[in-house]
Amino acid sequence: MNSPSQPDRNPGSLSDELEDPPAPAANAGLSIGTVDHERIARAVREILIAVGEDPDREGLLETPARVARMYAEMFSGLHADAGIHLKKVFTETYDEVVLIRDISFCSMCEHHLLPFSGMAHIGYMPDGKVVGLSKLARVVETVARRPQVQERLTEEIANLVESELGAKGVAVVVEASHSCMTIRGVKKPGSLCVTSSMKGKFRTNQSSRAEILQLIYGERR
Repeated sequence: MNSPSQPDRNPGSLSDELEDPPAPAANAGLSIGTVDHERIARAVREILIAVGEDPDREGLLETPARVARMYAEMFSGLHADAGIHLKKVFTETYDEVVLIRDISFCSMCEHHLLPFSGMAHIGYMPDGKVVGLSKLARVVETVARRPQVQERLTEEIANLVESELGAKGVAVVVEASHSCMTIRGVKKPGSLCVTSSMKGKFRTNQSSRAEILQLIYGERR
């Protein structure tokens, strides 16, 4: 599902353009789900002034508009339904683990509005229904494109897979590096945050839980 404020492109994907897309027309008649580019640009200009910069110097003249377009892209998941990617399913008798590892993502920490990025691993145990593998990656991309904390991002993905697929078990593990910890504050580059959400059999059955963790991490240890 495309964001109402964005040009038509693959849902949740980053622009493949080498340069910033053209600035949108003036935001008249704004409604819920619309990004107000002009308001963001005005706010960025005020921030530049507040930190002691000259927003009218050559290098910064177009920065407010660029930042507005960047925020519209980074927060496009606010105006998209991640669950729509899981609506089309296929009937299969397969009832063993399905796992996709290393789904890359980039999100924005809601505490400092700094990016955090990493990998998501999604496993589920079907109960008669499977979904196209790329759809799970689209779910991650959509949920990540919101002001987030990693714990909530992990739980939201797991809840969506469980509810939409009716899976017997769902396991989501997310590993990410947070720039609010690596470039500011405590300044500890290389640190990694790992979160998990286990549903159904992966929560109640220790052997199933061990199996999914072995599939995710076994070959890397």
